Amino acid sequence: MPEGDAPTIVSLNPCADAILAEVAMPGQLLAISHYSHNARSTSMDIDAARTFAATGGTVEEIVALDPDIVIGSSFMAPATRAGLERLGIRVETLGIASDVTTSLEQVRWLASLSGNSDRGEMLVARIDAEMADSAWAGAGLPTVLWQPGGIVPGEGALVTQLMEHTGFASHSAARGLQQADYLSLERMLADPPHILLVAGQERAQAHPILDQLTDLRTEQLAPNLLFCGGPTIIRAVERLKGIRREIAS
Repeated sequence: MPEGDAPTIVSLNPCADAILAEVAMPGQLLAISHYSHNARSTSMDIDAARTFAATGGTVEEIVALDPDIVIGSSFMAPATRAGLERLGIRVETLGIASDVTTSLEQVRWLASLSGNSDRGEMLVARIDAEMADSAWAGAGLPTVLWQPGGIVPGEGALVTQLMEHTGFASHSAARGLQQADYLSLERMLADPPHILLVAGQERAQAHPILDQLTDLRTEQLAPNLLFCGGPTIIRAVERLKGIRREIAS
């Protein structure tokens, strides 16, 4: 159990899972979301995730853990929230971070909520250091990030900011595609970028015809690097930085 008056926490939010796993003290994080126990959906190291209990998010499961605070998402079922609040359990919501600044604010907020602001500042310092080390001074290469489902990110997405920061210009945004717009294989072939970052497993995203585009360089990007901030920023930027520097060399 955590020491002193530190609140115990259950997280139902995979992005909060990754942050709390770093800022909470041992015994303070009672459970994380079941998404983080799935290698394909986790936003944190799978081995680290499996050191924590997981919950499917039902009121019954959460009440059995007897937390002081539950961290949910904007998709949390209203009935679940109402049921927890009726039982006297504090419920907080972590939204989607659309940029690095917002993500750092979320890290500090969760760290403060858990009574561990110093640990939050340590994580913020690590993110700041990685961002400083990965900044690309030259022009960005026209790049498409092809996400699961064949969609692309919009200009207001965190991953788009990380791409631009590391030297990749959004080719899809330059062609008028917005957040979650579908990019067909035909459109890709008609107007290919310089770099294709593939984060999905759709048939089109592995089509052999892509190999015939001699001026197109294709790289894989893990889907679990796309949607969360906090420590996920470090892993995403390290991968993007590595790709960009390899291209430059």
